[in-house]
Amino acid sequence: MSDGHDKVTNGANPEKDLSASNLPGRRGDQGEEIRVQRGMFGANNGGDTSGYGGLVRSIRLPGPATRPYGGWFDEVADELEGALEEQGLVPENVIDRTVVDRDEITFHIEREYLLPVAQILRDDPALRFELCTGVSGVHYPGDKGRELHAVYHLRSITHNRLIRLEVSAPDREPHIPSLVSVYPTNDWHERETYDFFGIVFDGHPALTRIMMPDDWQGFPQRKDYPLGGIPVEYKGAQIPAPDQRRSYS
Repeated sequence: MSDGHDKVTNGANPEKDLSASNLPGRRGDQGEEIRVQRGMFGANNGGDTSGYGGLVRSIRLPGPATRPYGGWFDEVADELEGALEEQGLVPENVIDRTVVDRDEITFHIEREYLLPVAQILRDDPALRFELCTGVSGVHYPGDKGRELHAVYHLRSITHNRLIRLEVSAPDREPHIPSLVSVYPTNDWHERETYDFFGIVFDGHPALTRIMMPDDWQGFPQRKDYPLGGIPVEYKGAQIPAPDQRRSYS
């Protein structure tokens, strides 16, 4: 989208053009290492048939950013922190960290404050993030004490801005407040995230499975969920799961 002055804007970071110097780069050694992956698919019993059995790479989460964040990111951060203070909340207790990575900004929110933060972002005239396009679950088994993450994408139609909220919960207590009362369109998104990741959204009006049968055991999109084989009709054979096939590397 162009503003008439040959300046490219995309709603995520409109003050930067899409030149070669602004293309996303490797994260490298920056951020927080949560695990080291060996092979392509995590198979550790010789069943990696991809040919990448010798691959070793570090899995890292981007670290917190420092001000200035750049562009309108600082304006949004200032308005959010000011609105929190007006409600008697200490921003440092509410916002665990602010991450700017690949020209996108993410506010990591302590889960007990998720509901008031969403209310502020929706209703404050200087923010006006009227639309939440859903919640996505993420499972990091190596991120001890915060294995389950819920990521919300918020869009400001008024200001043409896009931000993310991220909330984490431990596997042993997978509870996060529901945002259906603030963003009703999250109804089925939260049900899907519960179905596949087991995150319990407290306050949801009808938190039931949406894709899997009601009596299904486990949560299929968690990384520790077992890989299943595919039954076929030919002579009763069965294709083994990827981590149980013979390795050729």
